[in-house]
Amino acid sequence: MYSERNSVADAKISQGVARRDFALGKLRSLAPSRHRRPKSDIICLMTRILQALLATSLLLPLQLPAQSKQLFNGKDLNGWEHVGPGRFTLEDGTIKTEGGMGLLWYKGERFGNCTVKVVFKTVSTPGANSGVYIRMEEQPKDPWYGVHFGEEVQIDGQADDWHATGAIYSLSKIEKRVQKPAGEWNTMEIVLKGSETLVKLNGEQINDYKEGQPVPERKQWFEPVRGPRPDVGYIGLQNHDGRSVVVFKEISVSK
Repeated sequence: MYSERNSVADAKISQGVARRDFALGKLRSLAPSRHRRPKSDIICLMTRILQALLATSLLLPLQLPAQSKQLFNGKDLNGWEHVGPGRFTLEDGTIKTEGGMGLLWYKGERFGNCTVKVVFKTVSTPGANSGVYIRMEEQPKDPWYGVHFGEEVQIDGQADDWHATGAIYSLSKIEKRVQKPAGEWNTMEIVLKGSETLVKLNGEQINDYKEGQPVPERKQWFEPVRGPRPDVGYIGLQNHDGRSVVVFKEISVSK
């Protein structure tokens, strides 16, 4: 039988439901407007965001990966030519100096504004003599052309600072010595930036030569002729003498 107590309980339940419905209505009215934004507004907002991102990307410099070109294929000396006494021999995928004084130069093209990478090791002694020629304006006809009219980045672990590994032979001395002992591989990177030449050896910069900076007076016939060098030129390797044995396993250029 329906009692007065039941009637009071029903009234309380009805009041609770009403309060719940009122609270839910308030929550919906306070919800962020983005939930009620029309699709057209969302599309417009996304379009503006994409336009802003595109404008920002156009202001940033375009970074392209460096393109590396291997000048030695590990099999033969295709693309190279030797002048002068001595020679370079092939041995287990490497090039080895033999005798001298000679010059092995790459005849495929001239290089500038790039990085020349050479991986080498001395075999006979740390003072084994060789070098990497850069900025040779003409195709060399004699073995001394690279020394006299190009720039020679020296390989010689026991010479003085003007003629040691990483020096621009007789023109710019090294800042430090980081060549590894005989039998261990060294990585030399020669960075050509216009007329400036930076030399890194085993990850450390050891020379920075700018065209026109003061250089020592030329005192010997075998030293470089003083004067400007081209920004772009042929490159090559030196086989110096019969006692010096230097092995190269990579010669590459990246721009």
